[in-house]
Amino acid sequence: MTRSTLVHASVRVGDPSPAREFMSGLMCADVPDMLGDVPLWTTVLQFLAAGLVGGFCVLQWVWWRGARRSDGSTWSLALSVAMAALLLVAGLHGVAPGGEVREAMSFLHGQLVGVVALLCLPASRALGGAGPRLHPWVLAATVVLVLRTGLWFLTFGPLDAPDLVPTGRPVAVALLFVALGIVVGYVVAALGTVRLNPLGWLLVSAAGLSLAALTAGTLLTGRPVGALLASLWPLPLAVGLELLASVRLRRAQLTAQRRELMRDALSAVTNSAWFHRDADALLVQARDAAREVLGDPSIEGSLRPLQRDRFVADLFPADPDRLLPHERTFLIDLGLVVSTAAERYTLNTRLSRAAVTDTLTGLPNRRAVDTHLLEVLERAAVERTRVSVVYCDIDGFKDVNDREGHAAGDELLRRTADFLRTWVDDDTYVARLAGDEFAVVVCRAPGDDELADLASRVRSGFGSRVGTVAGPRLTCGVATWNPSDIVDPDALLRHADAAMLEAKRTKSGHRVFDSALRARAEGARRLRASRERAVEEDRITAYYQPIVDTSTLEVVGLEALARWREGDNLILPEHWLTLAEQSGLIVPIGRAMLRQARRALDRHHMPVAVNLSARELHENDVLERIDAAWSGGPWEHLTIEITESTMLRTAAAVPVLSELRARGARIALDDFGTGFSSLARLARLPVDVLKIDRSFVREVRTPRGAGPVRAIVALAEHHGLDVVAEGVESAGDLQALVELGVQQAQGNFVGRPAPGLPVRGARPQPRVAGGVVTAGGGSPRAEIRLPRRRVHLVARPQLVAQGAFDDTTPEHL
Repeated sequence: MTRSTLVHASVRVGDPSPAREFMSGLMCADVPDMLGDVPLWTTVLQFLAAGLVGGFCVLQWVWWRGARRSDGSTWSLALSVAMAALLLVAGLHGVAPGGEVREAMSFLHGQLVGVVALLCLPASRALGGAGPRLHPWVLAATVVLVLRTGLWFLTFGPLDAPDLVPTGRPVAVALLFVALGIVVGYVVAALGTVRLNPLGWLLVSAAGLSLAALTAGTLLTGRPVGALLASLWPLPLAVGLELLASVRLRRAQLTAQRRELMRDALSAVTNSAWFHRDADALLVQARDAAREVLGDPSIEGSLRPLQRDRFVADLFPADPDRLLPHERTFLIDLGLVVSTAAERYTLNTRLSRAAVTDTLTGLPNRRAVDTHLLEVLERAAVERTRVSVVYCDIDGFKDVNDREGHAAGDELLRRTADFLRTWVDDDTYVARLAGDEFAVVVCRAPGDDELADLASRVRSGFGSRVGTVAGPRLTCGVATWNPSDIVDPDALLRHADAAMLEAKRTKSGHRVFDSALRARAEGARRLRASRERAVEEDRITAYYQPIVDTSTLEVVGLEALARWREGDNLILPEHWLTLAEQSGLIVPIGRAMLRQARRALDRHHMPVAVNLSARELHENDVLERIDAAWSGGPWEHLTIEITESTMLRTAAAVPVLSELRARGARIALDDFGTGFSSLARLARLPVDVLKIDRSFVREVRTPRGAGPVRAIVALAEHHGLDVVAEGVESAGDLQALVELGVQQAQGNFVGRPAPGLPVRGARPQPRVAGGVVTAGGGSPRAEIRLPRRRVHLVARPQLVAQGAFDDTTPEHL
C-alpha cells in the first residue's frame, strides 16, 4: 500500500472535521505525492521533453561560448539544464518502483522545482536587462527554499496514527508556493521597468501558463487531471525558454557572421590604406564597405582636417540610434583607419617635400639639385644642348651674422632667395646648396660670353635690390657642361664652385670656368690621387732635422718631418699638407711618421719629436692609435709637438695631451708667440717645451725681434720649461740666440732635414781664439761668439704624443 493510501486511510479513521480534511488535503498536495500515478504516455512525454530541452542545452552552450560569457546566455543555459533535469526526474518518478526509490525521486523533484524557481530570478534580470535590485529577492527565496528542505524531513509521529497529522511536509509545500510568489513578485516588478518585445511576452506567457499548471496540479491532487498537470507543468516554460534560446542563438550566429564580415572589411580597408595616396578615395571605400556589411545604404562619411596636420573621419547612418554597440565600434574603427591614413599621407608629403626643400628659404636643397642636374644632363645628352650652373656665394654674410645676429642673417638668405626666384623660367632652376651658397641651373645654356653677362647681371641686381653700397655682395662662378663631356653632376658643381672661389680670390665678382681653371682643377685632382696612392704605398717618408745644444752644437734630439717622394722628386709639405688635412689623409700620414720615428729611435738612439695635427686630435681612438704606432717604445724619448692654435682651439687637445704626458712623453708648443694664449693659461696647459717661431728668429738681431725672444725665455724659465728656437738660418742668428739664453735650436744652419742623421753625438770642439769660436774646424764661413760657460741639455722624462704636424712652411717641415 502506498503512502498516499495510508494517509487517506488514517484520515478516514479519524475525525472527519473540515479542518482535518483541509490538513489532509495539504498533506496530499506534497510535491512527491503530487506526481502520483500518471499514464504511461505522460511519462514518455516527460522523457521526450527532457531530451528535447537537453538538446537545446547543447545549442545554448554554443551560444554561451560565442556570446563571450554574457549574463543572458549563462543564466539561460543554467535554467535550461535545471528544466531538463526536472523533466527527467519527473519521468523517472513515473517508472520508479515504490518505496524508497520513489520517495527519493519525489524529494529530488521537489528540490529541482526550488532550483528552477531560484534561477528564474537572475535569468529574468539578465534576459530583460533591467529590474529591481536582485540580491534581496534571491536571499529571501533562498531562505524559504532552505527552510522548506528542512521541513521536508520533519514529521510529528507515525503517519498511520489515527489522531496525529504530520504537518512538516504540508508546510514545505506551502513554503514552495511562498518561494514561487517571491519569483512572481520580482518578475512583475521587473516588467514595470522594461519594454518587452513579442518574444519577451511569449516567454512571460509560457511562464504564467507553467505556474498556472503547477498551481492547478497542486489544488487537484488526487485527481488524474491534477497528476497530469503536476507532471507536465514545466513544458510551457521549457518551450518558451528554448524558443527564446533558439532565437538568440540565431541572432548570435548572425552577429558572429556579421562580425567576421566586419573584420574582413576592416582588414581590406587597412590594406588599401598602405597603397592609396588619396584619403578621400579611401574614405569612399570605407563608406561602401560599411554600407555592404551593415546593409544600410544611408551611411555617409566625412573627413575633416584639424590643427597640426591632424584629421578626424566619421561614418554615420541616417538613424544612429538603431546601431548595435559592435556596429558602432565597426564604424569608429573604419573612421580611425581613414583618419590615420590621411595623417600619414600628409606627413609623407611633408617629409618628402622637406627632404628636397630648404626650410628657411623654401628653395630646393642640395639633394634636389643633384636629382635635377642628373635629369637635365641626361636630357641634354639626348638633345645635344649645353647645361650651365651659376654658383653664387654671399660675400660678407658672416659679418652680417656677427654684427646684426642670426635673425638678420636668415632674413638676408630669404631676401636672396626671393631675388634669385625672379630669374626662374622654364629653362632655369634656382636652389640653395648650403649656408650662403646658391645655384642657378640653366638648361639650353648660351655661349660663355652670355653666361658671363648673366653672372654680372645677377651680381649687380643683387647689389641694387638686396645688398647695400657697403655690402654684402654676391660672387658668382659659372661652369658649363657640353654634350661631349661625361654626365657628372658633381663635377659640374665642383667646377662652378672652383670658378666662384677664383672670383673671390681675384675679387673680380664673377668668373667662368675656363681651360686655365680646368687645367688647375685637373692638376689638383691628379695631385690628390697621387697623394692617396703615396699614402697607400707608404711613400710618405720621415726626414729628420737635428735639434742642437746652442752651447756645444751637440745634437740632442731629432724632429721627424714628412716628405713625399714621387719618383726622383721630393714634394715639400707646402704643396700638399693643407689638402691632406682637409681630406683626412693627415691621420694615416701621422701614424706613419710616428712608426718611422719609433724606428729612428732604435737606429740613432736619440729622442725624437713628432708633430700632431688638429685633425688627429678629433679622432675618438687617437690614444689607441698612438700606442699602436709607438709599439711599446720608451715614452720619455718621445716629444709630441702641437701648434699653439691647435692646443687652444681643440677641446680634445688638453685631455689627450695630459694623458700622454702622464705616460712620460714631452709636449712641445710649436710656433709659440704667433697664437693667442694668455700667460695665465700657459701655466695650466700640459707643456714642457716652448718652440720660438721662426718669424721672431729672423729678426732676433734687431731690437724689435730680440724683445719677444727675451720675453719668451723669461716666461719659460718662470714656468720651468725648455726653449727651442726654430728656423736658425745664419751664424748671426745663432749667436744672438745664445746671448739671449736660448739653449736649443734647429734650422738649416745647424742641420738640414735628411733621411738619416748627418751628425751624431758630440761634434768636434771648436778652437777658441780670444773668446771667438771658429765653427767647423776653423772654417771662415761661420764664427760664433759663445759664452765662457758650457751648458749640456738633457731631455727630461716627460710625455705626450701623437704623430703629425700642423705647420706648412717649408723651412720648418
